[in-house]
Amino acid sequence: MTVLCDLDGVVYLGGQALPGASEALARLAAAGVRTMFITNNSTRTPEMAADKISSLTGVGVSPDDIVSSSLATVALLEPSDGPVFVLGEEGVLDAVARAGLTTTTSGKEAGSVVVGLTRSFSYQMLSEAMTALLGGARFVATNDDSTFPAETGPMPGAGAIVAALEKATGLVPVVAGKPHRPMRDLIRSKGVTSAWVIGDRLDTDIALADTEEDWRSILVLTGVTEASDVGEARPDHVVADLAGAVDVVLAGVQRS
Repeated sequence: MTVLCDLDGVVYLGGQALPGASEALARLAAAGVRTMFITNNSTRTPEMAADKISSLTGVGVSPDDIVSSSLATVALLEPSDGPVFVLGEEGVLDAVARAGLTTTTSGKEAGSVVVGLTRSFSYQMLSEAMTALLGGARFVATNDDSTFPAETGPMPGAGAIVAALEKATGLVPVVAGKPHRPMRDLIRSKGVTSAWVIGDRLDTDIALADTEEDWRSILVLTGVTEASDVGEARPDHVVADLAGAVDVVLAGVQRS
């Protein structure tokens, strides 16, 4: 059994660990439960994400425990997709470089356009990306999350930028992140079989678990979803926070 745990809105918000998250992760580690962190946030490298978890919670995490939408994205790219026009931050740029692909800032030169969360997004970037896509470049999105949770409330996510390009070009991207198959395939390639998926989003985390027969879901209410939003999405469990999710996981471990 593996725990597939989301980060933003589950383990932390912005620069603060959520209440009880440190103790919850420590309990999983003490019980010997394999925990991987599955995130659609494409802005951080695996090293950056692992460092953030470790520094905020005090629980040691390896970069190998991180599976991000950036990594799922580059798994889709072929050498013929270069050079890559990146609408994204360090997490995407690092993943593209490690895959051996070059990048370009010119839409006329791009073989593909990769879109992630870009907090320095500009009209010029949109124009160059549009030029690339209308010229035949491949269109790949790290994820299509409309928002992401922050300390001050929901903020525009990568999906908002993807939507601008879709509207401008009439094209639809291949999406790599949760709940789509590229992310599921990447997780499975790490040797994951049965799993608990813990997250705060119905359309990504809970939908991710729904697509796999041996994965079950736990929705936490510390991120973008409230109990009244659940409707027919039907996660296997709805709990207040990560501590409550770990209670569910460890109860199952004790029974098995």
